Amino acid sequence: MKYINAAEILPEKLLKELQTYVDGEILYIPKASSKKEWGAANGSRIFYQERNKEIQRLFRAGYSVDTLAKQYGLAYSTIKKIIYG
Repeated sequence: MKYINAAEILPEKLLKELQTYVDGEILYIPKASSKKEWGAANGSRIFYQERNKEIQRLFRAGYSVDTLAKQYGLAYSTIKKIIYG
């Protein structure tokens, strides 16, 4: 991230408006591009959604929370959150 002097690139009217909020301070302006949701880029979101649906299906089929916790390597409380949440 590089530093740019706002007086060199912004119109004077906009600069004066900004100075009413942040006078002489450093201001970060984030990129306008939209940020992707968690797991959307690498497919992990879909993976966990499918895993959780499978856990719910197995629970409805009669598997116990303890069995599912051991099978998936998750904490008992995590399995309960997936099932009841």
